[in-house]
Amino acid sequence: MAFFLIAFLIFSGALLLAGYYVFHVPQQQAAQLLETRMRELRARGAVRTRVRADLIRREDRGALDFIGDFFAWVGLFRRLQEYIEQANLRHRAADVAGLVLIIAMVSFVLFGLFGMSMLLRTLLAGGMGWLPVFYIMRVRARRLAKFEENLPDAIDLFNRSMKAGHNIHSGLETIAAETADPIRMEFKKLIEELALGSPLETGLHNLGRRVPLIDLKFFVTGLILQRQTGANMVQVLENLSLLIRERLNLAAKMKAATAQQRFSAGLLCAIPVVMGLGFWLLKPEYVQLLWYDETGSKFLTYAVVSEIVGILVIRKIANPKF
Repeated sequence: MAFFLIAFLIFSGALLLAGYYVFHVPQQQAAQLLETRMRELRARGAVRTRVRADLIRREDRGALDFIGDFFAWVGLFRRLQEYIEQANLRHRAADVAGLVLIIAMVSFVLFGLFGMSMLLRTLLAGGMGWLPVFYIMRVRARRLAKFEENLPDAIDLFNRSMKAGHNIHSGLETIAAETADPIRMEFKKLIEELALGSPLETGLHNLGRRVPLIDLKFFVTGLILQRQTGANMVQVLENLSLLIRERLNLAAKMKAATAQQRFSAGLLCAIPVVMGLGFWLLKPEYVQLLWYDETGSKFLTYAVVSEIVGILVIRKIANPKF
């Protein structure tokens, strides 16, 4: 049995190394070729200048980025890095993944000191390790919500610029100059891409990728259609702005109407935790059965899983999508 296990581990390691070689080496060669070409271009264009700008866009690499390079072909790190960029954070996906593993392992060891069962330790350690990702998702959701809240004003500003006789580039520059963050930040990135020679359609698609909102995608689609067909999209964008405002108004009314129900749901979810802490302070011997007794550990595991499932279900019901 041990022989087959060792053989399986060796085979799996060799397979992962082969996948890493096949994925990473061609990218490294392409990067070296691009570096050579850009170095030649800088050498030709910098004959009369002493300061030579770096024409290659570089990104900061974290201390644990080799983990991201190793597992990038899976796609998880790429998706996590997109979420980090959408949250406007400066972390790297590999560093966040390393922090998740460290928190999970430390929590698993610490919970083992209380005599918990293996399943319960795994669940709690996984929940503790999920905290960095939860923080990123929380910041991302807040930023996207703020972007969506200010998007109708940005569309109206663009429409006024178009009615004044400006072109699309001038309208986008007006949004980048006259709006507030995070809209100003994202449209400044778009203007920078256009200034560096990127086509308008490519820059707009990149904007939609950085800000995955359906309303912004409608705005991008309208600009691309106007660019390709020459149609008058001012009326369409005015209707889009009105539609976004009505939908946000409906969501605010729904949130206000269900405030009492959401408070009751939060109270129900908090009662088991508060009761558990109360018994632990007043009657510790009642709670110790859930840690040290095998049957008590099973009941505690079932209670934790049920609590998590209930919170997720209530959260799904209490947050409808409009």
